[in-house]
Amino acid sequence: MSVDATAARYPSVGRRAGFYESFYLRACDPAARRGVWIRHTVHKKPGVEPRASVWFVLFDPAAGAPYAVKETHPAPALSSGDGDWIRIGSSTLRADAVTGGASAHDRSASWDLTLESREEPLFHLPRGWMYSAPVPRTKTLSPAPVARFGGHVVAGDRRVDLDGWIGMVGHNWGAQHAERWIWMHGLAFDGAAADGTWIDAAIGRIKLGRWTTPWIGNGELAIGGRRYRLGGLERTRSTCVDEHPDRCRFILPGDGVKVSGEVGADKADFVGWVYSDPDGGRHDTVNCSAAGMELKVEREGQAPVNLVTDGGATYELGMREQDHGVPLQPFPDP
Repeated sequence: MSVDATAARYPSVGRRAGFYESFYLRACDPAARRGVWIRHTVHKKPGVEPRASVWFVLFDPAAGAPYAVKETHPAPALSSGDGDWIRIGSSTLRADAVTGGASAHDRSASWDLTLESREEPLFHLPRGWMYSAPVPRTKTLSPAPVARFGGHVVAGDRRVDLDGWIGMVGHNWGAQHAERWIWMHGLAFDGAAADGTWIDAAIGRIKLGRWTTPWIGNGELAIGGRRYRLGGLERTRSTCVDEHPDRCRFILPGDGVKVSGEVGADKADFVGWVYSDPDGGRHDTVNCSAAGMELKVEREGQAPVNLVTDGGATYELGMREQDHGVPLQPFPDP
C-alpha cells in the first residue's frame, strides 16, 4: 500500500468525527545550542468545524527561557493544495519553503525559510496498511527525517539567521493522541556526517479500553548513510524507557541493531504546552529542540559506536500529569 507522506488528511474527515493533524519542523545550530520548532496543527472536536493553529519556539539557552508564541485561526483560514502541504492564514509549509508568522499575548514571531530534504521519507509504522487502520489512533511519519534550512526567523525584536542549520520535517494525524508518548530526534553527532547519521523515533503507550500497552517504539537509526529500523510490536518486551520531564534513558532494539542512550536538557530549556484531545481531554507536553543526546549503537558483527551531540537533539514528552515543573505557555488549545 502506497502512503503519501505529505498529503493533508483533514479534508477527508467527516463532520461527526474528532481529529487532529500536525505538520512540524525542527532546525538546530548544535554548535551554539540553538533550535527552532514550528508546528502547523488542525484540531477538530466531533460535530464542529476544525480550528487551526501555528506554533513557534526559539530555543537559545544562552539568551534565557525559550521564546514561544501560538496563533489560532477559524476554519476558513485553513487550506492545502497547489504545492502547499498546509496553509493557515499567511503561514505555509511546502517541500522547499516555510513562511509565515504568529502573534498573541504581546508576543510575535515570523519566519522565511528555505527547506531542502536530504533523506527519503521515514514511515514510523512498519506496514503501509497501518496508516489507514483504526489502530493505532495516531499515525506518524517524517517526510524529511533530515533537512537543511536557510533564511531567517524573527522572535520578538531578535532576528536569527538559519543558513546551514540542519533538522527535519514531521507529519502526524489521528483520532486521538497516544496515552503517553515520546518523540526524539538527533543528528549533528560529533565526528559524524550530519546528513548520514541520525535517529528519529516515536515511542508510545496506547490506551485500549481500560488497558494501557507497554512502551512501543517505532523509528529508524541511520549511521554512515545506512538506515536501520527500530522497534515494532515484536520488540516491546526488549524496549526499555525511563522517562522524566527533562530527560529519558532508553533501549531500542531493531533490525540487526540495538540503540541505548539518553536524551535531555535542563528543565529551564524546555517549553510546555497544553495539547487538547479531540474528545475533550488534554495532555501536557514538554519539548526541547536544543537538547543533548548520547547513544551507544551495537550492530551485529561490528564494534559498538558511541554518538554524542550537545545541542542537536529534540526530546518531547506527552503526559497526563501536570506536576512536571515546566511552565505552560499561556495559549489555549485549540
